[in-house]
Amino acid sequence: MITLLRRGNGLLVQCRCFSQETSVVIRTQSGELVDRLSPWATYVVQPPRVEGFTFKHRFWNPPPHEKYHFKHDRAKKPLSLRIYECHVGIASEEPKVGTYKEFATKIVPRIVKLGYNAIQLMAVMEHAYYASFGYQVTSFYAASSRYGTPEELKEMVDIAHEHGLYVLLDVVHSHASKNVMDGLNQYDGTNSCFFHDGPRGEHSLWDSRLFNYSEYEVLRFLLSNLRWFTEEYRFDGFRFDGVTSMLYHSRGIGEGFSGHYDEYFGLNVDTEALVYLMLANYMLHELYPNVITIAEDVSGMPGSCRPVAEGGTGFDYRLGMAIPDKWIKLLKEVRDDDWNIGNIIHTLTNRRWMEKTVAYCESHDQALVGDKTIAFWLMDKEMYTHMSTISEQSAIIDRGLALHKMIRLITNGLGGEAYLNFMGNEFGHPEWLDFPRAGNNDSYHYARRQWHLVDDELLKYKFLNAFDCDMNHLEERYGWLHKDSGYVSCKHEDDKVVVFERGELLFVFNFHPTKSFTGYRVGLEIPGEYKVVLDTDNGKYGGFQRVDSNVHHFTYPEGFSGRRNSIKLYLPSRTAQVYAKV
Repeated sequence: MITLLRRGNGLLVQCRCFSQETSVVIRTQSGELVDRLSPWATYVVQPPRVEGFTFKHRFWNPPPHEKYHFKHDRAKKPLSLRIYECHVGIASEEPKVGTYKEFATKIVPRIVKLGYNAIQLMAVMEHAYYASFGYQVTSFYAASSRYGTPEELKEMVDIAHEHGLYVLLDVVHSHASKNVMDGLNQYDGTNSCFFHDGPRGEHSLWDSRLFNYSEYEVLRFLLSNLRWFTEEYRFDGFRFDGVTSMLYHSRGIGEGFSGHYDEYFGLNVDTEALVYLMLANYMLHELYPNVITIAEDVSGMPGSCRPVAEGGTGFDYRLGMAIPDKWIKLLKEVRDDDWNIGNIIHTLTNRRWMEKTVAYCESHDQALVGDKTIAFWLMDKEMYTHMSTISEQSAIIDRGLALHKMIRLITNGLGGEAYLNFMGNEFGHPEWLDFPRAGNNDSYHYARRQWHLVDDELLKYKFLNAFDCDMNHLEERYGWLHKDSGYVSCKHEDDKVVVFERGELLFVFNFHPTKSFTGYRVGLEIPGEYKVVLDTDNGKYGGFQRVDSNVHHFTYPEGFSGRRNSIKLYLPSRTAQVYAKV
């Protein structure tokens, strides 16, 4: 036993170590002795069920020859950020929890081949409840032992760096699990050790505890946590979860956030949490110039993505959370013929100037049990019967494949300055995500990724995968994400046609379900000779090959749609093409 570690506020803290299992005993102000896990535990494990469910702290300090030594430099900060959001545990094809080693050897090569240059790792910070998706953190300094050891996580990050992938950690500093025995809750026997006491310290929807950011020790704990993952595991950047909950005393519950500035600069703003975010971003950017931070904020707080020196919060990007909501709403409630093109474009372009946005069609949120992915909204049960290349043709599948590609392309092309996709959605992974829990008899059937579907040459999933790959590689070549924000010259409601220019490319979309147009005149700024460089209707992507990619198109010196030149194109129904100068 190691006796007195710290004495303060009338507390006596002792550490007991039996073999490799370690616990902390605290004598509270009332004199009671309580067992706790160290808040700074770096490795905690769940014992066999016969011994209970409470995680135990295992002392982790392997001998030098067993420690992992990094072999590769960190990845460079990408100009165009193409993020593959992933979860190590569900990355396995088998009905089990995947491992760091399996992810490094089997999944990282897939990500690189697809053309993504960054991964965003979920559920790495230890969480006692697997089905929380990693958002009910119990041990903030511990890398989840479900997937392997701390050394194996280091190896996985190092292998990602070897392949040139920028590695982001999904960090949860907005709230914490209510667990007492293996969490931070009531660490000293009171409700207010790390958190606010009373209603302010509890999130009514998430059933979790909320940090007291006015406490110096809480700030030290959280800021050190960011440095720990940056230096110990070499994470390159962070995606901050639940920022909206942090920014407002209402936690964002019931708030519409219309964009009126009174919503952002009033008494509802939690200034202590806002200052913490400014501190975190300032520290990270000062100490690690290569860092990228992303805010998960649905409210659109002004200045979130401007430097602290300018009075901003200091994030590099915020998630464009209105975009997936728009696509799901359309697919659920509106017929194709009735899509409001202007409203779609408004949603994609509605962001503050010089505050960068991560655009995405769907993330893990849309894949969770009870919801549907875009592929499932489009094709539903037909995916079980008509996704074979040798089965009879299905109009539902044809529509689903076409819109899946178009939705991704227009979101990538117009929606932001970075792009995100959740693991498996690039090929239309069927079914929802559901972790093993009491409600499904602890089944892993839906807590995995069915990679065999995209690897099977007789299934149409390969078409969506090929399109996603080529779209990413085209962006790598032309870099439209980090160039101008795009100029929309046409959004025709009756024809369902959208035309915009970005990164010296011309994007043309025909969302009409039945009408094709010959010699359709569109405007563009730069004159010259153009050819198709990406076509959603290409046979390689499961299309009907209605556009001849060998044909070159020449501009006319006649202004149109507010542009100085124009060009005439063939626009098949429900297709999109990208044109580049020859």
